[in-house]
Amino acid sequence: MIDHEALGWAPGTVGELDHHLLKAPSVKLRGAHPGPAGDTVYCIDLRLRRPNAGESLGSAESHSLEHFLLEGFQRLLPRHFIGVGVMGCRTGFYLTLHNEGRRARIEDALETILRGVLAATAVPYARIDQCGHWRDHDLARAQAVAREVLERRAAWRDIA
Repeated sequence: MIDHEALGWAPGTVGELDHHLLKAPSVKLRGAHPGPAGDTVYCIDLRLRRPNAGESLGSAESHSLEHFLLEGFQRLLPRHFIGVGVMGCRTGFYLTLHNEGRRARIEDALETILRGVLAATAVPYARIDQCGHWRDHDLARAQAVAREVLERRAAWRDIA
């Protein structure tokens, strides 16, 4: 059994929640799935925009942010990173980690990545030989989103 509180997650916010109640930006444990060998896969909801509030991310900035999150989590949590993907509703990202579910560690990594977005002069992996839609990036908009999310860092635990 996984002790969500020991990992820093409020038990009442773990799992699927009514999207009318979700706040953004927020970092939420969506699920923790133990494996037969004692390992655990964690799915983290990195919510940058409120659902159903007309605040979704545009294609180019969400694509660029996805690239920054991919590069950053691979670099900062290399033994734990499985993947990151854009939510279909374009209000955030799903982060999947192996054997790393500590909220503070995940939030610190996210903060480091977003600070890197602000300092960047280019989007990682955005060349034609690295990206299937390499022209669909917007560094300036990704930086604006990163700035907004960082400005509200103190509210990341206010899920609903």
